[in-house]
Amino acid sequence: MSANALESVDLRYDQRIVNDVRLHVVEAGPVDGQPVICLHGFPEFWYSWRYQIPSLADAGYRVVAPDMRGYNRSEKPHGIDAYRLEELVGDVVGLADGTDAARVHLVGHDWGGVVAWATALERPEILESLTVMNAPHPVKYARELTLEQLARSWYALAFQLPWVPEAAFAARDYAALEAMFTDERVDADAFSEADIERYKAAFRRPGAMRSAISYYRALFRHHTVEEIPAAIPVIGDWLADDVDPIAVPTLVIWGERDVALSTSQLEGLDRYVRELAIERYSDASHWVNVDRPAAVNDQLCTFLDAV
Repeated sequence: MSANALESVDLRYDQRIVNDVRLHVVEAGPVDGQPVICLHGFPEFWYSWRYQIPSLADAGYRVVAPDMRGYNRSEKPHGIDAYRLEELVGDVVGLADGTDAARVHLVGHDWGGVVAWATALERPEILESLTVMNAPHPVKYARELTLEQLARSWYALAFQLPWVPEAAFAARDYAALEAMFTDERVDADAFSEADIERYKAAFRRPGAMRSAISYYRALFRHHTVEEIPAAIPVIGDWLADDVDPIAVPTLVIWGERDVALSTSQLEGLDRYVRELAIERYSDASHWVNVDRPAAVNDQLCTFLDAV
């Protein structure tokens, strides 16, 4: 199924300089269609949207799916500071400016979802709508961190070590990457052997592994470390009061069989988003857009059309 997912759509490949970094971008759909920017997560690249790209293009949208900085064919700047949320948001702003549209729809999964949340917080004026799939609101995550979620996020803490995570992840021909996509909670047909090999090839590119892990290192060193103490319950919830709720229409799609993220990330989310819709899939994993592509595509297109 995966190998044929993109056969029905004409893809346009490009290299663009945005926010002083060169990004590899794949586009589909009418060039005058309303832009939908799709941001992938870890450990993926633009190909993670292989089921959504044809559906969105057929619906008349202009799909813009970049390899995020550091991934696959995009530039891999050196230094952890290059992967701070501020820089990642700047990349989105640059991509949006390149569409010449007044506003864009923004869709993100996993790390792409975190960047999408941050963009809605920092630059809401460029957005027509926001769709997030299995990615926590960064402020809510940090300020309401539970022991359960902390245990689930052990890998993010392990990624703070120097060089060890890169070596461990690449060991035995990226066995850890393959395990993420073949976990028993993931639909057995979601990822073919060819799909997994494409992800491995993307991570074999020089600097890709280091860059991808730098997302986690930058987040913990520049954001979470300062905010985790505020999440301790005895201090209270008052620190969340100064966060302006996101005003753009927002859809959250969530696979409940997520190993890394608890469904507690959805509880009280309306404190942080004014116009919120949540769609939960009890039979889908963290890779909800690949586990249940038909349902996700219908939900996404219905939401975008309504906006």
